[in-house]
Amino acid sequence: MSLVRVEGVTKEYQLGEQKVVALHDITLSFEEGVFLAIAGPSGSGKTTLLNIIGCIDTPTNGQVFIDDVEVTGRTPNELADLRARTTGFIFQTFNLFPVLTAAENVEYPLLQLPEVSREERRKRVAQFLAVVGLERFAEHRPNQLSGGQRQRVAIARALVIKPRIILADEPTANLDRKTGESILTLMKEINQRYGTTFIFATHDRHVMAMADRLIRIEDGRISSLGMKVNEKWKSVKPIDKVAELQREEK
Repeated sequence: MSLVRVEGVTKEYQLGEQKVVALHDITLSFEEGVFLAIAGPSGSGKTTLLNIIGCIDTPTNGQVFIDDVEVTGRTPNELADLRARTTGFIFQTFNLFPVLTAAENVEYPLLQLPEVSREERRKRVAQFLAVVGLERFAEHRPNQLSGGQRQRVAIARALVIKPRIILADEPTANLDRKTGESILTLMKEINQRYGTTFIFATHDRHVMAMADRLIRIEDGRISSLGMKVNEKWKSVKPIDKVAELQREEK
């Protein structure tokens, strides 16, 4: 069973009198535990696809399934609740609250979950700040942290809800090469340690090299897909579903 599946997804935007088609009839499925990069140039549709996978955006046509349950027709409030419980997000610009400490930024998503007690929130914040190596910086505000440290806070914030999936949109774009590589290594370690699914939208070749699955998208269409086997890429073109290659690997 796939964790996420999109079938026949098309996304159109109206810009004035012009209709822009961002995605054309995309069908893909993602198994749990993958470390996958969606790669393409600016305007290719990779962020739109990421947002649809994360239920931030809805398709014009097509269907989205989470654990084989269709979520396409759900209300905005239902989708918000689904995201709050299943999906962590990491953004290029960190998106931290400047007036909150690192610990308070990490805790923030848990405030949307009334079933999580104050004591449990405290434990989780401490746990995931430790996972990203920032327990000593819990009381620092974002302007007291480096770019790499701020991204680590963002990773801890994404992890604190214990998500099934983390979606990362250009997470290394505002970091220098060395810091970016250390952040990628950290995310790979989290993927392997917790089995958390990571899906990136990126044009960073370092992210692509770290991934074990690679989808290339051009002009809103899937152009190719690669699977890493024994540290070498195996490509198939065209590809309909990631799961087909995953089953073949097994």
